Amino acid sequence: MDIYCPAEASVLLASYSMQAKYGDSEEATGKPGDLQSENLLPQRVIDQYQMTPEMWEEKIKVWYGDHRNMSREEAELEYLKVAQDRLEMYGANYFPISNKKESELWLGVTALGLNIYEKENRLLPKITFPWSEIKNISFSDKKFTIKPIEKSSPDFIFYSSKLRTNKLILELCIGNHDLFMRRRKPDSMEIQQMKVQAREERTRKQIEREKFAKMKQMYEISFREKEELHRRLLQVADEARLAQDALRQSEKTIELLAEKAKVAEEEALLLTQKAAEAEMEMQRIRISAIKTEEEKMLMEQKAREAEMIARQMVEDSERRAQEADRLKEELIKARLAEKVARDRLSTITDTSDFSCTGSSYRTQSTYRVPSSAYSGCIQPISLPVVTEEDLCGSGNAVEGDTGSELITARDMEDLSLEIEREKVEYQERSRSLQDQLNNLKSEIETLKLEDRQTSMDRLHEQLSLNGESKFVTLDKIRAGTTRARVAFFEEL
Repeated sequence: MDIYCPAEASVLLASYSMQAKYGDSEEATGKPGDLQSENLLPQRVIDQYQMTPEMWEEKIKVWYGDHRNMSREEAELEYLKVAQDRLEMYGANYFPISNKKESELWLGVTALGLNIYEKENRLLPKITFPWSEIKNISFSDKKFTIKPIEKSSPDFIFYSSKLRTNKLILELCIGNHDLFMRRRKPDSMEIQQMKVQAREERTRKQIEREKFAKMKQMYEISFREKEELHRRLLQVADEARLAQDALRQSEKTIELLAEKAKVAEEEALLLTQKAAEAEMEMQRIRISAIKTEEEKMLMEQKAREAEMIARQMVEDSERRAQEADRLKEELIKARLAEKVARDRLSTITDTSDFSCTGSSYRTQSTYRVPSSAYSGCIQPISLPVVTEEDLCGSGNAVEGDTGSELITARDMEDLSLEIEREKVEYQERSRSLQDQLNNLKSEIETLKLEDRQTSMDRLHEQLSLNGESKFVTLDKIRAGTTRARVAFFEEL
């Protein structure tokens, strides 16, 4: 029989399952879709919401990230706590029964007692009979008879249809009642010593986990520093390479400008020579004037033409000279830029001349989960009568010299204070967890498919709206006398 689990509780249980299986490993959350093969959520929950597997995976990863640095043992324990506190059907074994009126009912055998459920409602019990009120259980064929401790109360009688089922019900009742009695008896000296040793072991493991977490943090810091140093080294190398490229480009530019300046100087010198030759030709023409007027006029015209050519050549010479001066200035600037680039390259080379030695942190953490063997043997015996002497009378079972006691009064006081402190912390975590579950429920409420909701979903929703929870309901139905509860059962 499947246990009903709401969607928000399914996501929380899936996150604890991932923490117990993978720990803080990044492999579980590396790539999208890695969690889809884990079958973490019931198919019923997946079908009831308009959410893709990636969306469910994202919700699980959010909770999974909150469990960081939690050991496998702690994750499994938290998983069981959530199942015990949030799942109404957890810890109950259901069997079909009927009362004298032949009404079809469900019997739930739990660690606290016997619960009676209606046929269509296995979440909310109608009545319960705690083990502390039950004196004896027996059956004959299909008839079960439960004798309560209260003498004025009649026997609680119900009927089951199968003999094999009756034997199983009896064995479960005997086993749960025996465990209930053990939990109610004062701890022996050996048990007290084991509890103190367990507390010391938990403290030791907590110190080891904190030490390991600190070493892991130091390793991560060292790794980040090494990565940053490597990044800076690459950056300096890139800057040096760029500076060298700029230097080579400057050298090429200087060579090109030097060639252009040389060509300009040669052209200017050539134009100067031509201008001098033109001037000499003009002087010669002026000296050798032609006698006739016509020749004179012709010579004057040639002289004007020669003068114009000479003037143009002078202008070209001046322009070439100016261009040569400009190229000389650019050459000077290029040499200055080359000097600056060489200085910068020298500075970068000096600052990048260092050696990096990485310290390798070796962290060895060996975590072993102690193996435990669970074995049980159910003996077909009748249940003993539960009296105050059985519950409280064993306090005088251990007597002797107070100096030889293994557990002192101081240790018992410390143990009680620790239990009380853990109880307060558990209540605070429970309230915070309930708020987170409510937030998750409100987030996915709009994606719910109403036509795929089962009767159990609607019933659970109604109980949540009424403020009914697992233990609140049990406290309510325990009220009243055993006689009244037996009468109520007969009227169902």
